[in-house]
Amino acid sequence: MSVRGIGSSPTARPPGAAAWDAAGTTDRAISWDRRWSISPRGDPSPTTLALVAGVALARAVAALAPGLGAQLKWPNDLLVGGAKCAGILMERTGDSIVIGIGVNLVTAPDLPDRPTAALADKGASLDRDRFAEALAIAMTDALWTWRQEGIGRIITAWLPQAHPVGTPLRVSEQGIDGVFDGLAPDGALRLRRDGGETMVIHAGDVDLRRSVEGK
Repeated sequence: MSVRGIGSSPTARPPGAAAWDAAGTTDRAISWDRRWSISPRGDPSPTTLALVAGVALARAVAALAPGLGAQLKWPNDLLVGGAKCAGILMERTGDSIVIGIGVNLVTAPDLPDRPTAALADKGASLDRDRFAEALAIAMTDALWTWRQEGIGRIITAWLPQAHPVGTPLRVSEQGIDGVFDGLAPDGALRLRRDGGETMVIHAGDVDLRRSVEGK
């Protein structure tokens, strides 16, 4: 199995990039495609790669924009001040896992269901080349940790970069409210309900509850 990471860069190829998509050659960005080889045996579940990518993304942003206060939100978003500034998508294609990471470096789209922000709006003017390289390096490091030390170590790295335990959340599809209670050993979300019981959420859209109620 292999992992393919798709991010954004201007015209310089990040170290180790294996392919390019020239369709996006505008003043905004072009796509780069980097592949990491994954052992067919002994690796953690591929579903936990969203956490791996989240750790890498948060580390890249923190390295280039320290003090920004970016926070991870399970399962696949990066927030600044409660507004989404980056997102992660995963898709399995044959024997590959494709990880797409979209980062609002300069501008952010208007979304009807949630606030968005660009890193530039928060005072972080990041060069695309430099960010792409930092993200590729961070992903390589996080992927090595995932393979060699397991998902537990990734969870340990993910939690301090996420919103704190006790943050009000809502599972959108079911309309279930609760507060963030950390992650289960397999990387699933722990949601503590008002009555004290804890639900384990393995998939779904999760929002900060204050942003939902504030619409």
